[in-house]
Amino acid sequence: MSEIKQVQEEQESVVVEGVHNYSSEEHWVKPEDPLLLERLEWFKDQKLGLMMHWGPYSQLGLVESWALSDVDEEWSRNEIDWDIDAEELKREYFALNKTFNPLRFQPELWADLAAENGFKYLNFTTKHHDGFCMWDTQTTDYRITGPDCPFHTHKYADITKQLFNAFREKGLGISAYFSKADWHTPYYWAPGMKPGTTTSRGPTYDPKEYPWLWEQFVQFTHEQIMELMTNYGRIDVLWLDAGWVNDYRDQNIRLGEVVERARKIQPWLLSADRTVGGPYENLITPEQTLPERALSVPWESCITMGSAFSFRYEDDYKTVRQLIHLLVEIVAKGGNLALNVGPQPDGRISKTAISRIKGMGAWLKVHGEAIYGTRICEPYSVGRAQFTQKGDTTYAFYLYRDEHEEVPAELHLPLQQSFSRIDLVGGADNLEFRRTDDGVAIRLPEKEREGLAPIAHVFRIR
Repeated sequence: MSEIKQVQEEQESVVVEGVHNYSSEEHWVKPEDPLLLERLEWFKDQKLGLMMHWGPYSQLGLVESWALSDVDEEWSRNEIDWDIDAEELKREYFALNKTFNPLRFQPELWADLAAENGFKYLNFTTKHHDGFCMWDTQTTDYRITGPDCPFHTHKYADITKQLFNAFREKGLGISAYFSKADWHTPYYWAPGMKPGTTTSRGPTYDPKEYPWLWEQFVQFTHEQIMELMTNYGRIDVLWLDAGWVNDYRDQNIRLGEVVERARKIQPWLLSADRTVGGPYENLITPEQTLPERALSVPWESCITMGSAFSFRYEDDYKTVRQLIHLLVEIVAKGGNLALNVGPQPDGRISKTAISRIKGMGAWLKVHGEAIYGTRICEPYSVGRAQFTQKGDTTYAFYLYRDEHEEVPAELHLPLQQSFSRIDLVGGADNLEFRRTDDGVAIRLPEKEREGLAPIAHVFRIR
């Protein structure tokens, strides 16, 4: 197998149609620093984060960045329905900064919405693979505060700073998404370095043949990361995308060097070098999926509220019931849900997304004690029954697929632990129950069987 083909196949194993694979539990490396271990416990307490992919690409309503890669054209350009060739597409895409002007952006409203409805941290895309920086970087003019971007004169021009400050003021944690690949800088996609015009996920040159050029890219990347770590307040997680850029292949950016520099300033900093493994992947990050079984290591599924990470003009949103069921199963398996909402190009969150967020918040206000700060406990996740634990209290969720499902007089849970009392979270206390061969049967109060089926019945078991 040629070296080029091997690298391509390795890249494809990391990402399939824009969706990243995730590292196995066995490859997770436990940090030695007591502060990082403490921060991992903090992270595991949070359970629900708001993820946001937002940038000039939002104007097109297409997938973020990926249409720029010729080797990914089969899937990444299937929504491009106007007459255009690949090179013109790239020119138009890279010029979107000249029309990106989100005048209706109100960071405080976003932070209020998240905080009031049960979200505990923000994971924001400071830079995707296309290289456009949503902060006031000094490394490139291809930024939200650059002279070509009409938004650069706005009072909220440094979008990353505004968002981080607004969410932090509401007591939410900050996770900074940063792509290690950069398809705009000539240090990565260097013009004229490859015959033809084909672009792929990796650099347009072999770093071993041009070490001086690769070193410029390494320094460029380190400088950008340190800007974020130095000038943007407390950062809880550095969330690193583009797993094909890693220190174990030819694309060695000496990540450990810059993370340790950052930790001199922010010693609590967790890093998520996703899909790479090793000491700087403190969190495992499934994408658009969740593990089949419970994991005992820190993990976070990033899943879209709609069909995609970036904004779509017409999108299919998951229902509140689907979103809560997703959250419950993720938490029962030991993870967090980073729920992605793609803001509109004008700077607003869509009305549909807002209604879903408020619907989740209403449910969490009643049942959040069974979600936040919990840990895994057997039997974890069995069909529609899900379990969590906090101290000596076990919580059991019985999920209803839709509102028209019949609510039975007795609910059966496969729970073998010893206990003496069962309460309904947000409802009646001291429910009747009886032991069965395979668990416990709980008798529901008559009023719980009236009307439409709830999203879930949640039991407090002690």
